Amino acid sequence: MNKQAGAIMVAAALLLFDPALMSGKAHAQSSGNNGVSTFLGNLFSGQKSAPSPQATPGPDGAPPPWSGEDGASGHPLMTASAIREAAANFQNCVAGMWPDAARRGITQPNFERFTAGLEPDLRIMDLMDSQPEFTKAIWDYLDILVNDNRLAKGREILARYKPQFDAVEKAYGVDRYAIAAIWGIESNYSTQIGDRSVLQSTATLACIGRRQAYFKDEFLTAIEILNRGDLRPEQMRGSWAGAFGPTQFMPTAFKRFAVDADGDGRRDVVDDPADLIASTANNLKKDGWQAGQTWGYEVVVPQGFNYTLADRAKAMTMAQWENLGIKRPNNERFPYPTEKGYLLAPAGAAGPGFLMLQNFRVIMKYNPAEAYALAIGHFADRLRGGAPFVQPWPRQERELSRAERLELQQLLAQRGFYRGTPDGQLGGQTLEALLGVQASIGTPADGFASADVLERLRAR
Repeated sequence: MNKQAGAIMVAAALLLFDPALMSGKAHAQSSGNNGVSTFLGNLFSGQKSAPSPQATPGPDGAPPPWSGEDGASGHPLMTASAIREAAANFQNCVAGMWPDAARRGITQPNFERFTAGLEPDLRIMDLMDSQPEFTKAIWDYLDILVNDNRLAKGREILARYKPQFDAVEKAYGVDRYAIAAIWGIESNYSTQIGDRSVLQSTATLACIGRRQAYFKDEFLTAIEILNRGDLRPEQMRGSWAGAFGPTQFMPTAFKRFAVDADGDGRRDVVDDPADLIASTANNLKKDGWQAGQTWGYEVVVPQGFNYTLADRAKAMTMAQWENLGIKRPNNERFPYPTEKGYLLAPAGAAGPGFLMLQNFRVIMKYNPAEAYALAIGHFADRLRGGAPFVQPWPRQERELSRAERLELQQLLAQRGFYRGTPDGQLGGQTLEALLGVQASIGTPADGFASADVLERLRAR
């Protein structure tokens, strides 16, 4: 999905998906199961902690039960019968992990203590395989996450923990505003962390569903954390896939990045601000953060630009982009002409463009969604005192529903532009097809999946 990955309406599935499920690489948080997903899920009725469209709350407002239906992915381990069979074997599955736990240095009394009474949470199966019907435009996403209230809270946090941020910037070279932005967007400054037991969630996913090997590692690592005494079970509450704490660490990410900044013998990324701030900085540093550098620049893309160059794999220097007509708003100059970046055009020719640098790629390792990384970068700039984006978004554009996205792909295929399997997900093949059909009908070939393009295809 590199090519033109941003030049589409942002689907809830993209904004709220779970990179733990997509890539198998654990980073600090797992979008699709963290604070930002819980918050947005409630607004968009999308993935993460929001109920799927057919679900209804249980008694007394309790979370809705498992739907009892096959998962939308079509994976054989996500059929209703496979889920029921695995759930019936849950206790044996958990007990069978003891030899692996012992090899990790977990004591048998602690293993028995932390696994006692665990029951599977089958509602997670619906969340794991949900396919949101509706999409949300990237400007709406940014409006929700980067707002005046959140900015005010962020400035309070920066002032309250100034000594901790000072120490972390000196030790790790990571921008305090980026750390504060992640804290704010992931959990709205610790107010929306999630309330599911990390042990229950990861145990469920380790024994049931399509990513058992991955989540077995997460489950055993969660027990390692408790066995070591860094956290207590009641602190390890979070998202449906096991992300916890104000900046949403997966257990294996905690193991890799968490640090004891205040020397109290515990790595507490939940209730200890010093450890939280330092651990988040350590994560970004180890992922390649460049000290003293920004994440990217808002740019003006000239009319008639070749949007096939808007590709994550096609990085060029700022000077090269300038030679292609890419400029910063208000004729500002690029401070470092030899810096390399790639072009992102989240709203196609009708909206602002962005040249993304190394630190943007680092943020995407934290959560591999460009809309998320753009929100973090912009929020950090605003906390620093920067202004909103200069260029307007095409707010008149209507988001396509999943049914319309599927129809769009089918029409593109009928006309010979799309060679993939229509699935309602706008990936790289769909975007290439859009470039082709837009060029053929005389509209800006920017890969933007607009309602206008759909209407034109219907009429052909």
